Amino acid sequence: MVDRGASALSLPDDWPAHPDPILALNRMGSFDWDLDTGLFHMDAQAHEVFDLRPDEYDGHPETLAIRVPAPEGYRLDALVSQAMKDGSENYGTYFRIRCRDGSLRWTHTQGYIRRDETGRPRRIVGIVRDATQELDDLAARREQASQDAARQEQTNVVQLTTAALAYARSVDDVIEVLKDTHGLTHLGATSLVMGLVEAGRIRLIAEGPAGSFVPGTDVTGIDEQYPMSEVVRTLTPRFIESPEEFAESYPLLWPHITGLNITAAAYLPLIAQARPIGAMGLLYSDRSGFSPEDRNVLVALGSSIAQSLQRAMFYEQEKDLASGLQQAMLPRTIPSVRGADVAVRYRAGSAAGSLGRDIGGDWYDLIPLPGGRVGAVIGDVQGHDTHAAAVMGQLRIVLRAYAAEGHTPATVMARASVFLHELDTDRFATCLYAEADLATGVVQVVRAGHIDPLVRQADGSCRRVPVEGGLPLGLSAEFGSLEYPVATIELDPGNTLLLCTDGLVEQPGADLDDGMQTLTALIGSGPADVRDLADKLIDVAEERGGDDDVALLLLRRRGLDAPQSGGRLQQHVAPGDPEALSEARHMIRAAVRAWGSGDRADEIELVADEMITNALMHTEGSAIVTLRVLAGSERRLRVEVEDSSSALPRRREAGESGVSGRGLLLVDLLTDVWGVEARGGGKCVWCEFVVPGRA
Repeated sequence: MVDRGASALSLPDDWPAHPDPILALNRMGSFDWDLDTGLFHMDAQAHEVFDLRPDEYDGHPETLAIRVPAPEGYRLDALVSQAMKDGSENYGTYFRIRCRDGSLRWTHTQGYIRRDETGRPRRIVGIVRDATQELDDLAARREQASQDAARQEQTNVVQLTTAALAYARSVDDVIEVLKDTHGLTHLGATSLVMGLVEAGRIRLIAEGPAGSFVPGTDVTGIDEQYPMSEVVRTLTPRFIESPEEFAESYPLLWPHITGLNITAAAYLPLIAQARPIGAMGLLYSDRSGFSPEDRNVLVALGSSIAQSLQRAMFYEQEKDLASGLQQAMLPRTIPSVRGADVAVRYRAGSAAGSLGRDIGGDWYDLIPLPGGRVGAVIGDVQGHDTHAAAVMGQLRIVLRAYAAEGHTPATVMARASVFLHELDTDRFATCLYAEADLATGVVQVVRAGHIDPLVRQADGSCRRVPVEGGLPLGLSAEFGSLEYPVATIELDPGNTLLLCTDGLVEQPGADLDDGMQTLTALIGSGPADVRDLADKLIDVAEERGGDDDVALLLLRRRGLDAPQSGGRLQQHVAPGDPEALSEARHMIRAAVRAWGSGDRADEIELVADEMITNALMHTEGSAIVTLRVLAGSERRLRVEVEDSSSALPRRREAGESGVSGRGLLLVDLLTDVWGVEARGGGKCVWCEFVVPGRA
């Protein structure tokens, strides 16, 4: 309360004989203290400040002791003595006086020290004034500033909490935000409870701190005598300002929480779209009431929490619906395949900023086919929403149907593209279809805008298999290009075929080739078991996160213990398509070797090539070549070439310079038996070769 830095008074030498009238107007009294005589002269206004009558003061400072308490007098004497000793020109301080009625009043004095030419203090002149109002105003300003700071802190907490709640995507996220040590605890709450309205009851979803749970309150009726029930019924906040009020209002609850030392509580209804969805309680152990500003802040907080809770509940409901739809569209079970180990996995993406959109059009499928074959499908419909999932479900079904009907892989893909185009949707899809003969290891692959497959060798090495592809499904029909080249892969025993969607490959900031290299290395270092490998790949995708879905299918060919009958491969060869003819030759050569008949591979390939060429040259349509193994008393390999012409082939002799006429002669010479069968509007030329069984 010392004011040592006050400016020096500019007073005339004969002051206070002629005091400045301004002092009187400002209710300031003046004094003149002669240090030589010890007389302390005060004017009339100074008498009023000290609450003294003229007859009660004799001009000596000691007389002021009747108004200045001893501790204050000692402090004033020390202050003045120090100022005179250290050469100060002035001093100033606040001190208290005891008024006539016994009350204490704050007073302020300011003195100016006059010295002679030697520096010796000779005289002190100054003023005194009543400082009660000044200090009251200062205290009020400080109190107001403190309240404003506390209110601003509470407002900041509400704003920060509201900002954090904007990112909450589940009810658990909302609870975590509210329990965060940087959140509601800054409002002074020592305990938090929250419940949601469900079927006429309130289900407790959060309580804290640990040990504060009240048995029997996990589910309560809205009509029961509990504070959360009351605010849900009335839609009005309930502010409890004392333990006595709590005990009287809620006798069922109070005995169970007395150990928490609760002194006040605020219960808020959580209202969204004009209906209560829950209630929240904040319990305090260090306050006794709530100002209007406190109540407004808490009501605003309750409104923000209610909106966030409703968003979270809508999100969880839509996510459950989307997840259910996704699971319904994907195969419920994957059939066991003789001669292969299969693993499939699906991971939903995390599309940030969209409620209930953690679902997409990625899918996988495994289709058992006649003759020990199996069809493996991986695909991705454009988009991340329920519409994409619905389109995916329809597309998966038609692909399975076309494959089960016995169509070639290229036909399956072309028909699926037409189907998607005719759905009249704005979505397209990428897809890869692989038809594998597990007896031979021959895999025919067709790609529609999808990423290439990968093959892991038995020794753990992994490679990407480039496959020429066509347009994505739905676009090929739109642009009139339904050609899908067929590639052939040889899958040896112990090798694994891996099909996946681009969510497993693509990484932010990296191109597709880099992603494929990373995936190839990851597969090469992964476990040998397909299920363990699939788990590892999905775990990596989960750690990496990302907005895109991941679908994954792994098919590992096991070694066969004995020769298998019924192996069957089929290839469609269009007129004027040398690549298709080359693929057919490749398929035949690979199958013959895989079936253990390599010693007759050249003969079989030559005969099949002649039969296909005849069909293409002498008919107007395509040829379908089928290769299969027949079981019986002796093992036979049968080649069939089917075309749309009913005209039967004729055997004829070729001239010395003729370039044709030798086809059937070769067939007759190199095969063990051959023939022709009518097939509807066309025919099938077939031949068989006796082949040894596999060792």
